Amino acid sequence: MAKSQSNAGVSPEILSGIAQQLRILSIESTTKAGSGHPTSCCSAADLVAALFFGEMRFDPQNPRQKTNDRFILSKGHAAPVLYAAWEQTGHVTKDQMMSLRQLNSNFEGHPTPRLDFVDLATGSLGQGLTAGVGMAINAKIDGFDYRTYVLMGDGECAEGSVWEAASLAGIRELNNLIAIVDCNRLGQSQATAFGHDLDVYRNRFEAFGWNTVEIDGHNMDEILRAFALAHESFKPFAIIANTIKGKGIPGVEDQLNWHGKPLPQDKAQETIAYLKPTARSADGIQISKPNEQKPIQRPTVALAAPNYYETGKKIATRKAYGHALARVGGANAQIVALDGDVENSTFSDEFNKKFPDRFVECFIAEQNIIGVSVGLSALGKIPFASTFAAFYTRSFDQIRMAAVSFSNLKICGSHCGVSIGEDGPSQMGLEDLAMMRTVHASTVFYPSDAISTERLVEKMASEKGIFYLRTSRPETPILYSLDEKFEIGGAKILRQSEDDQVTVCAAGITLFEALTAADELKKKGISVRVIDCYSIKPIARDLILASARKTGLQVITVEDHYPEGGLGDAVAGELSSEGIRVHKLAVYDLPHSGTERELLQKFKIDSTAVIKKIEEVLEMNRRAASRRAS
Repeated sequence: MAKSQSNAGVSPEILSGIAQQLRILSIESTTKAGSGHPTSCCSAADLVAALFFGEMRFDPQNPRQKTNDRFILSKGHAAPVLYAAWEQTGHVTKDQMMSLRQLNSNFEGHPTPRLDFVDLATGSLGQGLTAGVGMAINAKIDGFDYRTYVLMGDGECAEGSVWEAASLAGIRELNNLIAIVDCNRLGQSQATAFGHDLDVYRNRFEAFGWNTVEIDGHNMDEILRAFALAHESFKPFAIIANTIKGKGIPGVEDQLNWHGKPLPQDKAQETIAYLKPTARSADGIQISKPNEQKPIQRPTVALAAPNYYETGKKIATRKAYGHALARVGGANAQIVALDGDVENSTFSDEFNKKFPDRFVECFIAEQNIIGVSVGLSALGKIPFASTFAAFYTRSFDQIRMAAVSFSNLKICGSHCGVSIGEDGPSQMGLEDLAMMRTVHASTVFYPSDAISTERLVEKMASEKGIFYLRTSRPETPILYSLDEKFEIGGAKILRQSEDDQVTVCAAGITLFEALTAADELKKKGISVRVIDCYSIKPIARDLILASARKTGLQVITVEDHYPEGGLGDAVAGELSSEGIRVHKLAVYDLPHSGTERELLQKFKIDSTAVIKKIEEVLEMNRRAASRRAS
């Protein structure tokens, strides 16, 4: 199989033969699996052969080497042709790739980083280019000369995320980014919108500041010339390739109703016999290795304590996030901050002022914020993405796929809940806790004051995985001292006594409403336990359960979020089986513009509503006790 050194002299004829071998392997593996997308593999086979054995510089035995040219198969359903290419490099065996789609195999139906040669998961279409932008930006940050190649389908170019990525790449003049559009004309159920009208794709990329070329995607001379043009470009480069779906499969080429269907055994054997005479192995092809480079070294600053907060002073948690992000960014040069044109509201501009070379302005393109972050994460950066909590609903698919990619992704959603006030419901993040709690292996934080915010940002920076931090617009008082510790899955009891009659769990803005309620009830001789649930996922189950058992088996949750999927559901999900009754105060109606105080009152999550609910619960307990006594 392929060894190493220089592949510059590989002839078009040899590369065309390797492409035929990739077709054979793709057909064999999908027929054996009984499912898959061989026709999508066959349209891309010439492009993939040219990339792996005539163009890219990489070490096939060390796919994760950071100076390797990067390859993203955005049309992830064509995974078998990717697996076939790696089989031809010698990095994986034929037996391994022939385990396609089996439960005990990492050669899944769409690529994931369970395989060491896959940087990020694809298959949800339209996401490869945005991750490629992140990888290309990473090269600029580190001073590496690797190029990032993204192989896309024409069908996925209907996704808006593609053009968010194309726009940012053009703005940043990412001349190390090459998109290859496999225009095979056919989608899953019908022809694509523009078929083989390549000018449509060319004009769109050029409108976003790219250089382009149109080619016959099955003519190896044209493919190689296109890559040579890409090397000379001072802009990102798009290769628009006219291809045939099912290329090389007699009777199937350019035909509908073959998408996602393996060839029957007899048809597969017939096709393989047809392809074999012109196929050849990549054995003996020497692949160019990347240049040996070291990343740009940036000085770091020791992480200082957030000692600029005065006890009793009010400061918004969104502002504390900005302070913290700048602090951790100074201590760790791998941290990159991204925002969507709201950095003076999320306060990520604090980072930008200090480290502009590690700040990525993604503009108003939330899918791209996450996609670029995933690309950066794949190459070792620690991305902190910031925008309004409400707007992450647009990028939930990217967040979901980030989990499949095992991304080290940090997300801050500001301006949560009705407490933002007059801007109204379009700006109010009221679904974000529910959304982020569903993400596999995610951690969800909701701090209430500046100190807890700072400490939780430090925790996010030091731990791997997907973290979400929910921050608020209004200013809130400092609750904690600088030496307070905050752990994943932790909580803080802020009011307690031996006489507590009920437990109230809250976080963020509503924590202060719960504290006010507890203090007011104390004047009436009613003791209430109040818990700051700053960790929503994982929730502090044992602490809340112990408190509930001491306070009458009743818990009240109060949150500036819709009732579905937020703090109340997090607590109820852990405690309901323990005989604990959970009463949820949340935003049960569609919000409206108004002042913070008016809205907390209207939607019954202010201190008055908390007091009323506590009194109702205690009255219910008294009646229950009376019935038992009688």
